[in-house]
Amino acid sequence: MILSVLAATPLVGALAISLMPRSAASARSVKIVALAFSVLTLVLSLAMMARYDVRAGGYQLTELHDWIGPLGAHYSLGVNGIGLTLVLLTTVLVPIVLLAAWDDRIPASRSVNSYLAWMLVLEGLAIGVFCATDAFLFYVLFEATLIPIYFLIGSYGGAGRTYAAVKFLIYNLVGGLLMLASIVGLYVVTARAGDPTYLLSDLSGLEMSTTTERLLFLGFMAAFAIKAPLFPFHTWLPDAAGTATPGTSVLMVSVIDKVGTFGMLRWCLEIFPGASEWASPVVITLAVISILYGALCAIGQDDIRRLVAFTSVSHFGFIILGIFTFTTTATAGSTLYMFNHGLSTAALFLVTGMMISRRGSASIRDFGGVQKIAPVLAGILLVAGLSSLSLPGLAPFVSEFMVLAGTFTRSVPAAVLATLGIVLAALYILIMYQRTMTGPLQPGAEAVRDLEPREVAALTPAIVLIVGLGFYPQPLLNVINPAVTEVVSQVGVGDPAPRTPAGLDGLSDSGAYVPTGESHETEGGH
Repeated sequence: MILSVLAATPLVGALAISLMPRSAASARSVKIVALAFSVLTLVLSLAMMARYDVRAGGYQLTELHDWIGPLGAHYSLGVNGIGLTLVLLTTVLVPIVLLAAWDDRIPASRSVNSYLAWMLVLEGLAIGVFCATDAFLFYVLFEATLIPIYFLIGSYGGAGRTYAAVKFLIYNLVGGLLMLASIVGLYVVTARAGDPTYLLSDLSGLEMSTTTERLLFLGFMAAFAIKAPLFPFHTWLPDAAGTATPGTSVLMVSVIDKVGTFGMLRWCLEIFPGASEWASPVVITLAVISILYGALCAIGQDDIRRLVAFTSVSHFGFIILGIFTFTTTATAGSTLYMFNHGLSTAALFLVTGMMISRRGSASIRDFGGVQKIAPVLAGILLVAGLSSLSLPGLAPFVSEFMVLAGTFTRSVPAAVLATLGIVLAALYILIMYQRTMTGPLQPGAEAVRDLEPREVAALTPAIVLIVGLGFYPQPLLNVINPAVTEVVSQVGVGDPAPRTPAGLDGLSDSGAYVPTGESHETEGGH
C-alpha cells in the first residue's frame, strides 16, 4: 500500500489547498500547507526506499487489483531500481520548487491555491507513472500529466503562454494517440493468445510476429521521443520553458520529461526487445544529433530560459544514447543521468529564474557584472552551470562518463561525436556566465539583488546532492545496477567482450610476455 499512499498524498494536499480561502491574506497559509504535504511525500518516499531490498532486485512493494476486467486492465504498482530512483527525484524536487516559488508573481485573475494545487497534482501523477506496472494504467497516467502542465503554462506563464501551452499539448497528444494505437494492439495480441492483459509481467516475453512487434514499438517510441524530447520532436520544449515559471519548467523538464526516457527502459526494451534492437541505429543517430544540435542552439541563445531548455535537449540525447547502446555501463549511466540531470537543471532553472525576476528581463545582454553585487547568486549559478557541463567532481560527470564509456564499446563513431557535446557544453555555460556575471556592471543590472535566505535554503539541497553524488554516487548505483542488468538482458545483446589492443596479445594474465603459439605453463609442467 505504500506506493498508493505515496502517490495519493500530494493529491490530498492539492484538494486541501483548493478548499482553502482564496484571499491574499490566506496565501501564506496555503503555501505552508502545500510545502508541508510535499515534505510529507518526501518522508514517505524515504520510508519506501528503506523498505526496498537492494540485494533482491526486481519489482518490489507491489500492489495488484482488478480494475477493468473486460479489457484485462489492472491497478498494478511496483518499483524496481529505475522507478525508485525517479520517484525519489520527484519527491526531492517538489519541496525545493515550492520553497523557491514562494514569491512567484501570480496573475490577478488567478489564485495561488490553483497554482500550488496543480504542482501537487503533477507530483502525484508523476509518482503513479513511475510506479505503474500495467500498460493501460501507465497510459492513463501518462496522458493525465498533460493537464496540470497545460494549466501551469497557459494560466501562469509569461508572454506567449497560450501558444506555448497549446503547442505543448498538441505535440504530446499526438504522441499519446500513437501510444493508444499500440495499447489497442497489445489488447488484440494478448486476447488472441488467451485472456487480454496489460500487466508488464505478462507482456515481457510475449510472442508476436516481427512486424507486429515493430509497429507496436513505434507507437510507444514516438510518444516517448516527443516527451523526452528527442530531435526532431523537441521544438515544443524551448517555447514552453521560455514562457513557463521557473518552478513549472523544473517539474516539466526535470520530472515529466523523464517519463519519456523511463518509458523507453520499462516498456520499449522490456516488451519489444527485438524491435528496440532493430531501431537502435536510427535512435542512436537521432540521439547524437540531439546532443550536438541542442548544444549548438544553446550557444546561440540570448534568452536564458531558452538556453537552459536547449541544454536539456542535448542532455536527453546523452540519456537516450546510453539506453540504446544496450550495455549495462551505458544504461546504468543513463539512469543515473536522469537523476543527476534533474538536480542540475532544477538548480539552473531556479537560479536563473531568480535573476530574471529581479532584472525584469531574460536577455543575456541585459545582465553583466552581477557578481559584484550578488556574489551568492553568482556562486550558485556557477556551480549549477558547471554541473550542467559535467565538471569532474559534480554529479552529472559520473553519469555522462558512464554513458560515453559504454557507448565506446558498442559504437566508436557515436561516442566520438557525442564527446564533442562536452566541449560545446563548456562553451554555452561559460559564455553565458561570463556575459551575465563578469565585466562591468551593466545599466539596469543594479536591480539584481543577492539571494535571500529562503532562496538559498531552497537551492542548497540540490547543490549538496550535486556535489555529494559527484564524489560518491555508489548508493544510487547500488539501487540502479540490478534493475539495469535485468532490462539489458531482455534485449539479449549482451555487453561486448573487452578487446585486446594490438601488440598485447602475447601478454599472460600476470603481464609476462609469452611468444605466440607457446603455452604458458607452470614450472611443474616443464
